[in-house]
Amino acid sequence: MLPTAYRVVDKRQELADTWTLELEPAGKGSSGAGSAAVADARPGQFNMLYAFGSGEVPISISGDVGGAGTLTHTVQSVGLATKAICDAEPGDSLGVRGPFGSAWPLAEAEGRDVVVVAGGIGLAPLRSVIRHLAANRDRYGAALLLYGSRTPDEILYERELEEWRAAGIEVASTVDSASAGWPGRVGLVTKLIPSARFDGAAATAMVCGPEVMMRFVAAALRDRGVASDRIHVSLERNMKCAIGHCGHCQLAHQFVCKDGAVFPYRRVAPLLGVREL
Repeated sequence: MLPTAYRVVDKRQELADTWTLELEPAGKGSSGAGSAAVADARPGQFNMLYAFGSGEVPISISGDVGGAGTLTHTVQSVGLATKAICDAEPGDSLGVRGPFGSAWPLAEAEGRDVVVVAGGIGLAPLRSVIRHLAANRDRYGAALLLYGSRTPDEILYERELEEWRAAGIEVASTVDSASAGWPGRVGLVTKLIPSARFDGAAATAMVCGPEVMMRFVAAALRDRGVASDRIHVSLERNMKCAIGHCGHCQLAHQFVCKDGAVFPYRRVAPLLGVREL
């Protein structure tokens, strides 16, 4: 429960209300808990970020992991704690607890097609997956990113989309609504799935976005032949303590913070459709 002090070493604005922060342990160069947290992180896991005097929130890791470098978190300013985190400048300190939770099944997906489907800010928890696929293209079959945002102004990591294409990731994007001058696709992200070039029977899917979006995406993927236990979703609902103590994130018999946040869709599908659960 005790956070480790990290220092903001870089900050860049992604959207009007969204920033990416690069963090390193305040005592970098030592072999302390902070350095271990950087080295032990896996794609799909999350940290608890603490802004001193404002509060603590769960934020997915959204950068390269497994090294001894920095932690990357993309944070949307939606409340007191996230606003304070987004307001932090290079040199400022934040508290970090983690990493926590389960990870995207990248090792199990080797040799298979990988379909990454993201909605809005849900691309942030999948950024580390895409970067891993781009850096290890020879280990996987087809690698696709299907991304939907509400408007063109809300496309996350827009500059990186072309970099991922150049690295061998097939990227298709769409927006829910746009002005008449918008040259791209308009429509829900589910419309990208029927024509996407992958073999459903040999595919693993990784999905993150609003829960209603993930339900419809999972149905469209199953229509393409992807098995339910090969569809993985990230649920980041109501987490407060990250260690299964407070019960805020309990989903029936499961705790999102301990049993997730990444789940095989088959495990959570019966629960996501239950009102107010």
